[in-house]
Amino acid sequence: MTLIAVVGATGTGKSRFALDLAHAIAARGGVAEVVNSDAMQLYRGMDIGTAKLPLDEREGVPHHLLDVLDVTDEASVAAYQAEAREVVDDIAARGGVALLTGGSGLYVSSVIHDLRFPGTDAAIRARLEAELAEVGPGLMHRRLRELDAETAASVDPQNGRRIVRALEVIELTGEPKAARLPDEPVPWRPHRIVHLRVERAELVPRLDARAAGMWADGLLDEVRGLVPAGLERGITARKAIGYAQALAELQGRMPEADAIAETQALTRTYARRQVGWFKRYTAASVVDALDPDAVAAEVARQADGV
Repeated sequence: MTLIAVVGATGTGKSRFALDLAHAIAARGGVAEVVNSDAMQLYRGMDIGTAKLPLDEREGVPHHLLDVLDVTDEASVAAYQAEAREVVDDIAARGGVALLTGGSGLYVSSVIHDLRFPGTDAAIRARLEAELAEVGPGLMHRRLRELDAETAASVDPQNGRRIVRALEVIELTGEPKAARLPDEPVPWRPHRIVHLRVERAELVPRLDARAAGMWADGLLDEVRGLVPAGLERGITARKAIGYAQALAELQGRMPEADAIAETQALTRTYARRQVGWFKRYTAASVVDALDPDAVAAEVARQADGV
């Protein structure tokens, strides 16, 4: 086995699990390297708000696809898919195991499943983005629902970028289903999935504390330092949970208490969507992330199966 995906909602300990698994594989004479599958951790300088593992805490385990985008760059799952698969193939060619680790569900699926992404059309995209700016995501999402209710149900009504992309794909292909994921995805390579779970009653307090901790750890200063790098112009980065709220605070549009509260609320919503997404991975090994014995046993089982 050369590809293991470590997935789960934010705050479930994926980075720690991946490190422990890499060490366990090494102890058995193998090699494992982490491949990031968190869309926001692709960005340079976005560290605190994304819970990116600092270099000195990676315990000698190579990590790939961290800090590869400027905050003014637009993240693209199609581009990520190509880059991540190249990294996975390189690790495999060297006899290693790729640990695909992160909570961005579509990014994970783009690697482990044989997903094909339609091209883009600059004119269509520009027109749809202009409409989005004029009427807002609500009306655009309603249009998507009229065209394809199934696709609309899988897209956050407030995620204008995803709505525009779905409408663009439908217009390009003439097929509503082209904007959907297949019901039965085909694996790209043989792989295993570990799904770290925490019951919502226990997860929510952890998420709220984590969001508040971002401010205590210096998120505002981090965002202040990213403004000269163009964060306010970033298509994707400026909308990231925590970063959008910190920007609003810096610009005087939101007091700190409200910025933290909004970040907490959005993080809870995001975690709910992550849980829903990863439930699709019916073959995954589901592990109680708060049970140390269960986690240790799963690390050993995965390492033994390499």
